[in-house]
Amino acid sequence: MGFSLNILIFTTTIIFLLGAFGLVLNKRNLILILMSIELMLVAINLNFIIFSVYLDDIFGQIFALYVLTIAAAESAIGLAIFTIYFKDKQSILLDKFVLARG
Repeated sequence: MGFSLNILIFTTTIIFLLGAFGLVLNKRNLILILMSIELMLVAINLNFIIFSVYLDDIFGQIFALYVLTIAAAESAIGLAIFTIYFKDKQSILLDKFVLARG
């Protein structure tokens, strides 16, 4: 392998923490929340792939493929819901979204 395992794990940890900070720091914009969740899922999938290659086992790569498929479907459904909501309310801010429920 060209890179050290420690460097790759450190990189995926940084990517996951960026997604977590984006989720914690941004509590208003639904698109940024969805993007932060996707960034966290990509970091987890990179960990699956890195350990799958390191352990010479294909199951981590197959599991990462399943997770990416489900994440893509989740993003498509979420963006469709946000698009319909935006057409109706002209905003995708979370405070207006919560008020619409009540």
